[in-house]
Amino acid sequence: MTRRHEFVLFFDVTNGNPNGDPDAGNLPRLDPETNRGLVSDVALKRKIRNYVALARSDRPGHEIYMRDGATLNLEHKRAWAAIMPEVTKAEDFKKPPKEEAKARELTRWMCANFWDIRAFGAVMTTQVNAGQVRGPVQLTFATSVEPVLPLEISITRLAATTEKDAEDKGGRTMGRKHIIPYGLYRAHGFVSAPLASHPVKGTGFSEADLELLFEAMTSMFEHDRSAARGEMATRRLVVFRHAGALGNAPAQDLFSKVQAWRVHKGERRAIGDEQTDNWPVARSFADYAITVDRDGLPEGIEVIER
Repeated sequence: MTRRHEFVLFFDVTNGNPNGDPDAGNLPRLDPETNRGLVSDVALKRKIRNYVALARSDRPGHEIYMRDGATLNLEHKRAWAAIMPEVTKAEDFKKPPKEEAKARELTRWMCANFWDIRAFGAVMTTQVNAGQVRGPVQLTFATSVEPVLPLEISITRLAATTEKDAEDKGGRTMGRKHIIPYGLYRAHGFVSAPLASHPVKGTGFSEADLELLFEAMTSMFEHDRSAARGEMATRRLVVFRHAGALGNAPAQDLFSKVQAWRVHKGERRAIGDEQTDNWPVARSFADYAITVDRDGLPEGIEVIER
């Protein structure tokens, strides 16, 4: 990795819950001041990790560190066994090796074997210390481009959970499902070349890893179907590639080149325009248009659309 990247990711949801809030009864996350929907960066990274595990599980260097059922200390011990097999006492695992070179080797072993550590970094200073590393790939929260309306839908189930339920309720129980009828979400991302390729602090995140990241973001919802997320899809990925490692323009200037618009009967207007107040509420991606202003791009910036 020798060049900096930024990207804008658009995805949508139809009659689903893109990211439930466990502190609010699993309601879709919402900005209470604007009523715009939110999807956390953690949720997006989870979907990316899941795709990489499905698509590259048979290739060395593509294990997933943060995965369901993983015991992190055991993963760290694998690094110790590979780099310093002579260490066996539990108290010796708690601190990094005194030799700085050996400590770096432990962290590099973790980076080399786990794709998500190379991408997102990790704090591995648990009871078995494998160091910590800052990842070159960072994502923001995704925010819906317009306010969304969470709905609470009542559902029934004919099968009872317990014998008492079967006797008292005849087997029929009630439940709740939370959905958003439709929402188009926008997230921003950053890829730092120095944090990928620095000889000491870099994770070793490569061009091939970057391509896999983009592949995962365009396809991650295809294998994430569930009753709550049956219709989610990536709609557009716009990547800004810089000519150098430190970059050729501020990220915010590049992000401003990407705009989402409301569309109705062939007419396109800015989101929030007063003249759209009487337009029907957006219920599909066809109600939006996404544009990239390529005029006046800073020198050394390449735009890639997927």
